[in-house]
Amino acid sequence: MLYVAPMGRPPTHPVKKLISLTPEQAQAITDYRFDARIPSENEAIRDLIEKGLSVVRGEAAGEKG
Repeated sequence: MLYVAPMGRPPTHPVKKLISLTPEQAQAITDYRFDARIPSENEAIRDLIEKGLSVVRGEAAGEKG
C-alpha cells in the first residue's frame, strides 16, 4: 500500500534565513515589536525588512524623501 501524506496548507513564508544580530539590534526589534503591537518577533522582523526595502526601492527609483 502506498502512503500519501495529507496535503496541508502551503507555507506562507517558505524561505528560511539564519542571521546574527548585535544585542542592540535584537533589543531594537523587541522594542519595535511591542510598540507596534506585533504578535510575533518573526512578523516584526519581516515588517522592518519590508519598510527598509521600500526605502531602498524608492531611492533606487530616484524618489528620495
